Amino acid sequence: MHPRAILFDALGTLIGFEPPAPHLQAELRARGHAVSAETAEVAIRAEIAYYRAHLDEGRDAASLHDLRVRCAGAMEPALPGIPRAVILDALLAALRFFAYPDSAPALLALRERGIRLVVVSNWDFSLHERLAETGLTPLLDGALASAEVGVAKPDPAIFTAALEVAGVAPEQAWHVGDTPAADVEGARGAGLTPIYIARGGAPLDGVRTVRTLLELIPLAAP
Repeated sequence: MHPRAILFDALGTLIGFEPPAPHLQAELRARGHAVSAETAEVAIRAEIAYYRAHLDEGRDAASLHDLRVRCAGAMEPALPGIPRAVILDALLAALRFFAYPDSAPALLALRERGIRLVVVSNWDFSLHERLAETGLTPLLDGALASAEVGVAKPDPAIFTAALEVAGVAPEQAWHVGDTPAADVEGARGAGLTPIYIARGGAPLDGVRTVRTLLELIPLAAP
């Protein structure tokens, strides 16, 4: 059945990000603190580990700021002597996201066919900031971050919330994502049709797989 709505994962599906450690090293140097590439990598790994464990605590602008400050704090053991405020400023400057080249053209084509498009992602409140800075916000009908909803994929509740934004029933929607457990099994558990995107990777057995979002256009066309 052709979908009335398509839900999309964000990171790895619509947007990606540049390796942050080299940018962190450059940003710290620009602020008067020279560190090695290895040190920058250790600091970034510490930040990522802390962020992944606490991302759903960034529910709104205020709590997101607090989360970011704590993420910078998690980097301090690797960056002794550098003030936390400097680390935070350099960290935020080092996080550089981009939309995949096929994202905007695919979203535009699908929207022109009358399909509702909603992002549902395990992310903090800054999801909206990232979609805006990559130019994707005008092409979407909405976006939900797990931190806002209070549950994360694969919990069916976050898919249900996204379907309410889209205004369709589960059987009328697809969900496109790059994570087997969160996206594929999560979508199935919520009654949606899963589509697995394998950007340069292997297809997933038992589920329709695409390698670019442009492949969705003929699949979704009535």
